[in-house]
Amino acid sequence: ANSKVKVKRSVVRSGMAKASKGTLQDEAALRDFAMKYPQVHEDFPWGHRAIKVNKKAFTFIVADENGLSMSVKLPESNGAALMLPFAEPTGYGMAKSGWVTCQFKPNERAPIEILEKFLDESYRAVAPKKLVKLLDGGGDGAKAGNDTAAAKPKPRGGKRTADRAGTAARGKSKRAVSGRRG
Repeated sequence: ANSKVKVKRSVVRSGMAKASKGTLQDEAALRDFAMKYPQVHEDFPWGHRAIKVNKKAFTFIVADENGLSMSVKLPESNGAALMLPFAEPTGYGMAKSGWVTCQFKPNERAPIEILEKFLDESYRAVAPKKLVKLLDGGGDGAKAGNDTAAAKPKPRGGKRTADRAGTAARGKSKRAVSGRRG
């Protein structure tokens, strides 16, 4: 298992060594921004950097001799993003789910502010609602990871629910009580 990790890291390092200084700086800025979100971690499938929340990737970032590439899930702004000259639909069928890939040539500087907005939308699209709520100022950050009560759905109330519970307790279905046939 330990040698497997070393192989993955060496693949990443060998690609990064060929990348330009500007490409590496942009990659580092995007990585640092993405890693600030709650409960994220890095993984290196296929030798490429994937930043994930709850085992689901919200971005793939690659810096190599071809330049910088970042793929993100943009369910709300993918149409606008695709009008930018550096953006294109992500391959492998991921574009159907709103994924967009932004590519920059070696020594071409990436518009970090725009890409940070894309990272934010992508994180919010992939992260559990309770984590997104933390970003919007709801909940207590210290409790978020351990508070399972917040994640449980609230029971539905109202007259219909109470009526169903009452008839079920008496051993009759709502249909049998009202005399309807289905």
